[in-house]
Formats: sequence, C-alpha cells, structure tokens
Amino acid sequence: MPATAMFSQFREIWLVDFEFDFGGSHEQGELPRRFAWWLVSSDLAGWSDNGGANLSEDPMMLEAYNSGDPYLEFAKQAGAVPPNATKDTYGEERELYKACALAVQYGMGEQSLAYRIGRPPIEARELLRKHHETYRRFWQWSDRIVTHAMVMNRIHTVFGWPLHVSGEPNERSLRNFPMQANGAEMLWLACCLATDRGIRVCMPVHDAILIEADMDNIGETVEAAQLAMAEASRVVLNGFELRSDVKVVQPNERYSDKRGETMWNRVMHLLAEAESWAYARTK
Repeated sequence: MPATAMFSQFREIWLVDFEFDFGGSHEQGELPRRFAWWLVSSDLAGWSDNGGANLSEDPMMLEAYNSGDPYLEFAKQAGAVPPNATKDTYGEERELYKACALAVQYGMGEQSLAYRIGRPPIEARELLRKHHETYRRFWQWSDRIVTHAMVMNRIHTVFGWPLHVSGEPNERSLRNFPMQANGAEMLWLACCLATDRGIRVCMPVHDAILIEADMDNIGETVEAAQLAMAEASRVVLNGFELRSDVKVVQPNERYSDKRGETMWNRVMHLLAEAESWAYARTK
C-alpha cells in the first residue's frame, strides 16, 4: 500500500520560542539558554486532508490535494461552487465539504455527519453521495480493502504492521485502518530520521512532532526536520512528498489553538479558584 490519508499533509509547523527563567541575577555569559520548540501540528479534524488520494491513486482526489485546498476543490469538483470560488467567497460551502471529506475518512454515516454539520440527514446523505460520485476510484479501493481483510483475515501497513481480522469486524474500522496505521508509520519514521540526524525530538504529539533546538541554529534545525518529514512521506507514500508550513510564535507568547481556548480558559479559571481557596484556608 503506497500511501496514507491521515498524514496526507503535515499541515503546520509551529515554532515556540521562550526563555527559561531560573531566577536571580546572571553575569554576562551566564544568561539562561534559549530554546525553540518546533511542533508539526495537525488537529484531529484536519488529519485527512488528502482523503486517501495516494492510497487509492484516485486522480480527482490527487488533483484536490495538489490544489492546496482539497476541501474547496472537492466542492468545485462536485459542482457546488463555481471554478473561481475562494475560501472567502464560499466559506460556508467549503466547511460543508470539508466536514464530508473528514467524515468519510473516519467512517461516519449520514446521521453522524448530519449531527456534525447541523443539517438534516437528507443533506448529509447528498454530501456523501457527491463524494462517492466524485471519487469513484477511492471508493473502489476502499471496497477492496474490506474484501481483502475479510478474505485473508488480515491487512497490514506498508511496513508490515498487521491487523488480524476475526469474528464480525466493524467495516468502518477496516476501511480506516490503512489510513490511520500508515499515518502512524510515517510519524514513527519521521521521528527516527530526525533523531538519527541529531535533532532533539522531545515527543510525537498526536499527529505532530515536538523538537528542541538552540536558538542559534533554529533555522538549520527546522530545515533538517522538514527534510526528515518529507523523506518519511516519500518512503511511506511511494515517492509522494507532503507539504509543510511554518508558523512562528515569538518569545513570551504562549502557543494556543482557537479550538482549545474555551477549555483552556475554563481550566485556568478553575485553577485560580482552587488557589484562592487554598490560600484562604491558610488564613
């Protein structure tokens, strides 16, 4: 199997630069060392930007990926928006087709998709129908995955990691396995390649890699890490190279994600209450 869907695109590279404050005074030459954290990050809702294009070798899906915005391109291919549509002019339609593309990768049915987009099931059914019609080769490949797993009682990743099938398996899990598991293989290989090249890999973070680097050579380290990730994608995807973008977070700023702001604020509020309560008990 030459590809993956979950990690069809390393979507963002985050640079978080911060200073350690060890307290006290520092003589010249003894200032705290500065580090940069590089996080290749893709949120849960965005894992499947490529939608199995490389695995299935679906030309329409590959075209959508190569457009730079696979969701908007899907809407164009399905005839939902005009060819000159942009994210700004047809943002609502793009979000609907994005939800549909991701729903397919995660095995959602029309009811789950309808709940996700806040629309009646009939509209979700129509979106899924358009996905089937637009990406016929993808669905043929997905059907073959299920058939192979049921007949052979196993499927495996490009590196041979198997999933043994018995009993009455969930068909959606079988369809999802080559995308999820090959994505994990890619991340694993990227970590290995980066480590072998002297990059301090702190950890994988979901579909991300967190690395540590001195500020003096952060540019070189980022470039080396990007090259490692590009190579990992080529190996797993049979020569197909994935894109990566860079976002820099300046010193004294905190890495944040808009989708997590509500939870973050709630947790910080609860922590403040707990600290106030603990302080009051000491009085």
